[in-house]
Amino acid sequence: MAAGAIEVIKRRSSVRQFSKEPVSRSVIEQLLEAARWAPSAGNLQPWFFYVVTDPALRRCLMLAALKQEFIAAAPVVIVVCAEPARSARFYGERGRELYCLQDSAAATQNILLAATAKGLGSCWVGAFSEHQVRQCLGIPPELWPVALVALGHPAPGTEKRPGRRSLAEISRYL
Repeated sequence: MAAGAIEVIKRRSSVRQFSKEPVSRSVIEQLLEAARWAPSAGNLQPWFFYVVTDPALRRCLMLAALKQEFIAAAPVVIVVCAEPARSARFYGERGRELYCLQDSAAATQNILLAATAKGLGSCWVGAFSEHQVRQCLGIPPELWPVALVALGHPAPGTEKRPGRRSLAEISRYL
């Protein structure tokens, strides 16, 4: 892996305070482009993305996400949805219950890394009421909301670099 990619991975952090500066549509589309190039089981690409910029809808998402206020304050929230039936057509129940989630998680990580590379802050949110998120955006039953990604330009001085467990603690060579 190129040193540049490793540096972007190490720079990524969860940002929960954003400036008021908007994020351009062209930058958002670059993040979605990064997401669509994520790996997926059988290259089925079982994902769909809602890009939410409307303040009232971001507030609705904030209420659905345990009232985490930074979600409403972020200029953009991308709701990542899995499409279980797409994975199930080839992989059955394992595709429906696992692969579509793994694939959507990989797409979400690509969004986070692309955002970091573009100088944006982001935060992956998994704590939310699926039912409420569905209601906020009118998400059809064939899609499964699995992640919210709050995005924007980080407010000055808000980026933190939490520590990481050592390689010795998390790995074993056999």
